[in-house]
Amino acid sequence: MTEFQSQPRSLARRFWRSPAVRRFRRNRTAMLGLAMVSSLILVALAAPLLAPADPLESELQKSLTLPGMDGFLLGSDELGRDLWSRVVYGSRISLTLGLISVGIGLLIGIPLPALAAYRGGWVDSLAMRCVDILLSFPAILLAIIVVSVLGPSLNNAMIAVGVAQGPIYARLVRGVILSLKQREFVEAARAIGVNDRGIVFRHILPNCLSPIIIQSTLLIASAILSASSLSFLGLGAQPPTPEWGAMLSKGRLYLRTAPFLTTFPGLAIVITVLGFNLFGDGLREALDPRMGGR
Repeated sequence: MTEFQSQPRSLARRFWRSPAVRRFRRNRTAMLGLAMVSSLILVALAAPLLAPADPLESELQKSLTLPGMDGFLLGSDELGRDLWSRVVYGSRISLTLGLISVGIGLLIGIPLPALAAYRGGWVDSLAMRCVDILLSFPAILLAIIVVSVLGPSLNNAMIAVGVAQGPIYARLVRGVILSLKQREFVEAARAIGVNDRGIVFRHILPNCLSPIIIQSTLLIASAILSASSLSFLGLGAQPPTPEWGAMLSKGRLYLRTAPFLTTFPGLAIVITVLGFNLFGDGLREALDPRMGGR
């Protein structure tokens, strides 16, 4: 075995045996969350293989078919579309919503607030007062305001949820930077002439990765729930997009005659949000030694 072949294996072995990974593996709820998140990702990637029909194809003569009848595993909706196929393809949309919304939140809530927190003074005070104003609104209300200005659509819903999450990252990063900017490695970088931008992005922010990763994992669940709420209100994904919140909105009209139209998309949202929350909590306990994990 050559040195190049053994090195990746040794790195993978050290990672697998690291204290943080051992703490995570011993946490049963965290492993359950990992299994649920992994299953969601696999379903999203394999949607064309798992879905027996086009999620947009209608068969009006088979509308509101009961689950298990006429080849419909979860039944069909009011237009005769296969509900299982729509739920499966909805996993792609919800996962994309969560990831892009969190990415937008990272872009809004990290670079400029991080520089402001490092410089301090009136710049930091002004930035934090803006963050305080945004945090005074409930996240879903702020998202509704943004999407109402931009117009109802799936893309605008992602932007709205990302904007609502930006202040959360700003507050998190500011707290970490204030605790790190007087550390010895920052003083050393300043002494050799590294400018503020270099100190923040090359020396301080890499030390913020653990809390950022943990917060991002938890906020993916929040983003999926918020985006589904916007779609339920008619401000997010528009028909005939197979998005879980939009499916709930349509299905509520048939609660008495076809409750399965809301049951299965609702369960998909619950399982997805629960999985990311369990996974995020497990990461927090594994990566933060103050949580008491051993």
